[in-house]
Order: sequence, then structure tokens, then C-alpha cells
Amino acid sequence: MVKHSRRYSAVAEKVELEKGYEPKEAMELLKEVSTAKFDETVELHIRTNVDPRHSDQMIRGVCSLPHGLGKTIRVVVFAGAEGAEAARAAGADFVGEDDLIEKIEGGWTEFDIGLATPQIMPKIGKLGRILGRKGLMPNPRSGTMVQPQDLPRAIQEAKGGRTEYRTDRAAIIHSSVGKVSFEADKLVDNLAALTDAIIRDKPDGIKGSFFRSAFITSTMGPSVQLDLQALQSLRSPE
Repeated sequence: MVKHSRRYSAVAEKVELEKGYEPKEAMELLKEVSTAKFDETVELHIRTNVDPRHSDQMIRGVCSLPHGLGKTIRVVVFAGAEGAEAARAAGADFVGEDDLIEKIEGGWTEFDIGLATPQIMPKIGKLGRILGRKGLMPNPRSGTMVQPQDLPRAIQEAKGGRTEYRTDRAAIIHSSVGKVSFEADKLVDNLAALTDAIIRDKPDGIKGSFFRSAFITSTMGPSVQLDLQALQSLRSPE
């Protein structure tokens, strides 16, 4: 049995375990019970009704959050001469080809998102064993394989607050929606955008309810259960 600190136990008493909270109420409560001395990340965890044993029921995608993630995103771009200049002009933190590949093979992974042009993808295939387990490997399904002319847009989206989501082996989706320091309304806007994106990616043939349960939590705080009907009724801000 997990033992919690007195601080955690004291704030956790404010959360009704069996209650499904409206999104705005849930965010306000989460901010109240998140008392760590740093700006905690707010995460969404949704248990879905998919069967992850079937590849056609796997969910994976990306979402641009209207209010960002509240942190500085370091972007790496693997590109040849055609895309490198555009990537640097658009604000990529690291741009390269063979030199960048060699640096990563040496153990360097100090970045948050990796983008690559299609022409470079065959070269970076060998980095999969290093970047794959960290979720940093560019690939078409996550929208991180980008044509050279689209690099400025992709870099801007990545730095502005691009979050990835995917189902794990237990059919649960985990993703970030911002920081505890955000206003509750902004966290709800981000939650709405992310939920919209996940619902759009609902696999065909799913019978019954798509979401089985949903919780928000902060890095060090207790989780708060969301009312599923209210969550799925949210609309992403324009």
C-alpha cells in the first residue's frame, strides 16, 4: 500500500473520490489541492474502451493547445540544406543532419520534440533505439515528419504548445494540458481542445461508450475524477 505524506493526505481529503466533477470545478479543485513548491504539470488520463491488442484500435495523435503547455519547448530538426535554413529562421533550437545524428548516437537527447524531413528519415532510422523509447523519434503518425516548406508551421506549433497522446497497453491515454499556475478557464480550454482531438480519432467499430473514466491530476497532487458527459460536451475554443 502506497504511503502518502501528511501534506498530501490533508489536501486529498478535499476530493470526493466517487464524484465526477464538471471540468471547471475539477480544475479549480485541482489548483487548490496542488501544493508543491514548483509549478506542477496538469495531466489528463482517460481509460478508453478500445482493445489495444488490435492495431486498428490504437489511438495516437497530436494536439495544439490554445494556451500552450507553460514551458519552453526545445525543438530539433533533422534536415538537409533544403530545410535547414528555413528551420533556423523559424526558431528551431537545433538543426542538422549527419552531425546531429552523431551527437545523438553519443547519448545526447536534450530536446523535447524532434522533427525531420522525409528525405532525412532513412538516415535517422538507426536512432529509433535511442529516441523511440523517449517518444522523440520523428514519424508520420505523430505529424513530426514534415515537408521542408511546412517546417516553419510545424516549429511554431511545437513551440506554441503541441502535446501528443496515445493509448498504452491498458487502453489508457495520458497527456499534459498545462500548468497548475494557469487560470482554470485556460486549463479547461486546453482540456477541451485535447478531448476534441481524441474524440475525432475514435476508431471505427467501437461499441458502447468510448470513454470509460477520466481523471485530471497534477505532478504531486491527488487525482480528480471528471464527469464523462460534461467532458465530452466540451467544445474547443475557436
